Amino acid sequence: MQYSKKDIEIGRKFFSANSRYLTSSTNAKNLPEHQLCEVAFAGRSNVGKSSLINALTNRKKLARSSKTPGGTRQLNFFEINNQLILVDLPGYGYAKVSKKNIFEWTKLTGYYFLERSNLRTVFLLLDSRREIFLQDKSMMDFLDKIGLSWVVVLTKSDKLNNKILQKKKTQVMNILAKRSAAYPFIFSTSSIKSFGLEDLRTYISSFASKQNVL
Repeated sequence: MQYSKKDIEIGRKFFSANSRYLTSSTNAKNLPEHQLCEVAFAGRSNVGKSSLINALTNRKKLARSSKTPGGTRQLNFFEINNQLILVDLPGYGYAKVSKKNIFEWTKLTGYYFLERSNLRTVFLLLDSRREIFLQDKSMMDFLDKIGLSWVVVLTKSDKLNNKILQKKKTQVMNILAKRSAAYPFIFSTSSIKSFGLEDLRTYISSFASKQNVL
């Protein structure tokens, strides 16, 4: 995808404005009420959701990165430029917690996907160095089933040389071609080296609320 310099500058300014932690939700009853559009970040534990949010906003401690996989146990909401909400979802796959807790997190995330009227898209983060796991495919299946738009973001792309990265992107694109709700483009990023962040900021800023959500 090729963005113009003007579009990239809009995305940069959007994320350089005020960003703040809004709230966290542990159940459907305490999801925040507001009139802004939301975009959510989903993926396996330790894939880099919190790190990516911090890199996008240039705030090292806006979203807390846990050293223990599965550290995010609730839905965390962050307000960007008073126009958009980023939602950091609980990771799946690695969490060393009880089956009861995993069930509760999964139930809450499923409810959020199904019932959140101002949710515009889900960014599905995949570690560029790893194979696509069964849990990732299950998430794709669920999002396709409910018709919720989703976008693949490859994380930690700086760990691969260009040839291997392009091979990975081709593999993922072949999967997306068969997915009804998938956005037909892949964002390759590195939170450490800021690789690919400009394009992702530009795309995310396009979901900013220009007027109240009905």
